[in-house]
Amino acid sequence: MESMLNKLKSTVTKVTADVTSAVMGNPVTREFEVGRHIASGGPGLCWRIYNGTKKSTKQEVAVFVFDKKMVDKYQKFEKDQIVDSLKKGVQQLTRLRHPRLLTVQHPLEESRDCLAFCTEPVFASLSNVLGQWENLPSPMPNDIKEYKLYDVETKYGLLQISEGLSFLHSGVKMVHGNLCPENIILNKSGAWKIMGFDFSISSTNPSDAELKYTCKEWEPNLPPLCLPNPEYLAPEYILSVSCDSASDMYSLGVVMHAVFNEGKPVFKVNKHDIFKSFSRQLDQLSSISPAVLNKIPEEVREHVKMLLSVTPNVRPDADQMTKIPFFDDVGAVTLQYFDSLFQRDNLQKSQFYKGLPKVLPKLPKRVVVYRILPALTSEFVNPDMVPFVLPNVLLIAEECTKEEYIRLIMPELTPVFKQQEPVQILLIFLQKMDLLLTKTPSEDIKNSVLPMVYRALEAPSVQIQELCLNIIPTFANLIDYPSMKNSLIPRIKSACLQTSSLAVRVNSLVCLGKILEYLDKWYVIDEILPFLQQIPSREPAVLMGVLGIYKCTFSHKKLGIPKEHLATKSLPHLVSLSIDNNLNLNQFNSFMVVIRDMLSRMENEHKTKLEQLHIMQEQQRSKLRNQQPLAPQSIQPANTNNTKTKDLTSSLLNSMTSLNSLSLANTARPAPAQGTTIPAFPSSGPMAGSMGAPVSNGFNPPMGFQTGGMGIGMGMGITPNFGALTQNQGPVGQTNKAPNLSALDSLFTPSQPKVTLNQMGPKATPGTNTPWLNQFGSAQNAQTPMQGAPVGMGGVPSGFGMQANPFFSPQNFSQPAAAPSLNQSGIKHSSSVNNDLKDLFG
Repeated sequence: MESMLNKLKSTVTKVTADVTSAVMGNPVTREFEVGRHIASGGPGLCWRIYNGTKKSTKQEVAVFVFDKKMVDKYQKFEKDQIVDSLKKGVQQLTRLRHPRLLTVQHPLEESRDCLAFCTEPVFASLSNVLGQWENLPSPMPNDIKEYKLYDVETKYGLLQISEGLSFLHSGVKMVHGNLCPENIILNKSGAWKIMGFDFSISSTNPSDAELKYTCKEWEPNLPPLCLPNPEYLAPEYILSVSCDSASDMYSLGVVMHAVFNEGKPVFKVNKHDIFKSFSRQLDQLSSISPAVLNKIPEEVREHVKMLLSVTPNVRPDADQMTKIPFFDDVGAVTLQYFDSLFQRDNLQKSQFYKGLPKVLPKLPKRVVVYRILPALTSEFVNPDMVPFVLPNVLLIAEECTKEEYIRLIMPELTPVFKQQEPVQILLIFLQKMDLLLTKTPSEDIKNSVLPMVYRALEAPSVQIQELCLNIIPTFANLIDYPSMKNSLIPRIKSACLQTSSLAVRVNSLVCLGKILEYLDKWYVIDEILPFLQQIPSREPAVLMGVLGIYKCTFSHKKLGIPKEHLATKSLPHLVSLSIDNNLNLNQFNSFMVVIRDMLSRMENEHKTKLEQLHIMQEQQRSKLRNQQPLAPQSIQPANTNNTKTKDLTSSLLNSMTSLNSLSLANTARPAPAQGTTIPAFPSSGPMAGSMGAPVSNGFNPPMGFQTGGMGIGMGMGITPNFGALTQNQGPVGQTNKAPNLSALDSLFTPSQPKVTLNQMGPKATPGTNTPWLNQFGSAQNAQTPMQGAPVGMGGVPSGFGMQANPFFSPQNFSQPAAAPSLNQSGIKHSSSVNNDLKDLFG
């Protein structure tokens, strides 16, 4: 790690020292920050090119620096000649303004150590791209080392150079004099620009039809930087000391050859014997070999051959070269149109942008991103053009990496997100929302993208609301959950409730139904389902949308509706909607299918719950039966005169006789107290009592005891009060005392402590929570019929049905096998009663 830091430190220090030594003290540094060394260019690649920014505006620029130390080996007058030549070239370039010439942002500044000027942002010189790497930084920048020209770039680049020469020859009446790859600069967008006017020659008679140019004789003793590149010079320049616009066209032909031959010119020139070299070259050009041009595309090969002609008049001029079929490539024409957009009106632009999506896929990505994209984004300042430009920008964004999107596209789109007019902008963004949410950083999504969606939901245009609602489900999985829950869903609900458009309301419900899977269960139950009951309209489409949300929630494996919610809210709501008169038969059937499914699931779930509860209760009862109950020492018997008997049959008959002694014939039925109810004893067949009056047998299953004057609460979880049976009027001489039930104590086995019925019955008060009552709590509510002979009972309307007494439950009582017998009053014991006793006491 330390070695890496040291290496980084040394590299930064070297670069900083390099820049500082070259530019320190130059006035250009007052306004511009100089960055890293990126390329080289100009005559002999003597200009080092740095990236930079303008301090005041942060505008990106390229800084060209010529370090005077490079020419220290020359004599002073030679140094001065070199500096003067370079200064002339930059000054001439500064005066000329054309899209095909390198644009100067800051004029030449001279200091003691260097010359410097600033231009538009630059990538490299064509010479660097073709493999000439002199005066480049070390290590070599990978973007230059790996740069390969695409066919469309080559075609359009040569077309641009031809257009630049046409401007110089026809517009300025000037010959460049040193057109070569060193003086062709590729700017940051990839456009080819001309520079290096050190040896340019202006016409001596610009107003005449036939222009004349004064050419300097070649001086081999001058430093190389004071001479043009001889490998790209026309033969007449050296041999006859003459030149005109055709001389530049020869240079263009050699440039075209170099572009298609990895930077190699047509001929190598011996600079020490230049005249001999050019004489030999002249002979070769007179009968040029086809092998020399075999790498040049066939459709332009003849034109290059003409450009390399020895006779200047045979060479096509620059204007003719711009019109050759080789440049009619769809990519080159597209790029050319972009460069002339400023000359077009909005109608022409709109037609061009409409057809652009068909062309973009045919162009290389680098050309699209660095050439076409900047031209498109520059149109965002024109609101009328944004709907035509934006689809192309988003199409390019799809092919970009996320890093390229964030760096090149997102800053340009941010202002457009906020534009509300024209309305097509919002529609286009909504259609590409998945792209925006995928490549836009999360912070920008929250600040720019989602607010645009919210505005669409709140837009006054019904069409925009509908489109937004239709598109939201397609990218809902890309929205973070807090934004969906706190911002998106509330706006969808608001749009549904407040709109007057049926389409918006229905689409809101459909949208909610489609994004339910991205919500959690309890948010749906707490926020979505209650919202459905607030919807005011009852159109069939709305009702079916409501049904759809219920169905999706109910059937989705991640969501689901609890049975409590089904029973209390969902089903009542759906049932009320299902009978709406606006529904047709199929729609009603759809409602009923969902309702039945809900009922079925609710039934199954609740039945399962009850079955499980029943099993648990049975297990608990089983445990209680197997345990020895504690003797209830704190419970005092109601009557201390109870006696024990060994005979079960006689004790039971005595108890029943004491009850039957309350005769209906001798004592009138007591009047019911005010505000109370006389319990009824319905039966399937009334029997005659001692006075022949029909009375109920008290064992019929459907009937329960109401709380009457006797204070016996039946079927309500209230412990029956057996003591109340003896508190009514009876025959003369009969005392009101509790029936003696202590004989049942003998039913307990010797190993078990005995608890008398008198201890359990008379003292128990309604609502008392004891283990015995809890044990038989379910039996109090059970209504199992007991079959037995009719029993006539007098005195009070009472009976020992299973509803009245939890002990008379068939599963809890048993009786030893014995023949039924009659008591003194002729009452026949019921076999079911004996069976119940047997179930209880085993």
